Amino acid sequence: MKLFSSHKFARIISTIFVPPSFTIIIFTLFAFTLETEPQKIIVTILIAIVFGFIAPIALFLFLRKKGKLADQDASKKEERTIPFLIAIVFYLIGLLLMIKYQLNIISIAFWFCYISNTIITIIINKFWKISAHAMGAAGPFSAMVFTFGWIGILMLPIVILVGWTRIELKCHSISQVVAGVLLAFISVYLQMYLITKYF
Repeated sequence: MKLFSSHKFARIISTIFVPPSFTIIIFTLFAFTLETEPQKIIVTILIAIVFGFIAPIALFLFLRKKGKLADQDASKKEERTIPFLIAIVFYLIGLLLMIKYQLNIISIAFWFCYISNTIITIIINKFWKISAHAMGAAGPFSAMVFTFGWIGILMLPIVILVGWTRIELKCHSISQVVAGVLLAFISVYLQMYLITKYF
């Protein structure tokens, strides 16, 4: 009998690397590498923690407690629309605060991607259950590559690992995971390029 199965390992990794976890990691990195003023560093991190981590996680736990989500993976695509819509409200508040405090355009551009990609996910989710976990890992990966060049490729193993967990846990098919990775990477890179170039 296995003491530590691949399924259990996948569950641990999938729980640790939920999309909001990447939000804290990436924006903390952005705060200390892109901002020079202490106030802006603090504001960047606080927005990520409050509107990118605490609020979405609290919303998920609340919906689970109320029975609005069938399981911890939100495996029924029909149940995902309401959490996604409420998350967009959180992201909009965060975006307005970033603009108000004039944070680095790269942070603003990537945060905007949270809104646009969630909208795209809602539309796709009407017909097909694309992997939000894969998107949540590939988006930050794309932002890393865009901001820091090919050193950002160091994050690729984590993206692959997260994708594997969703397949191992039977939450998604390989095509749903691959589609999530490709969509998030391409859309984030393209949006960040356009926003930083024209704004």
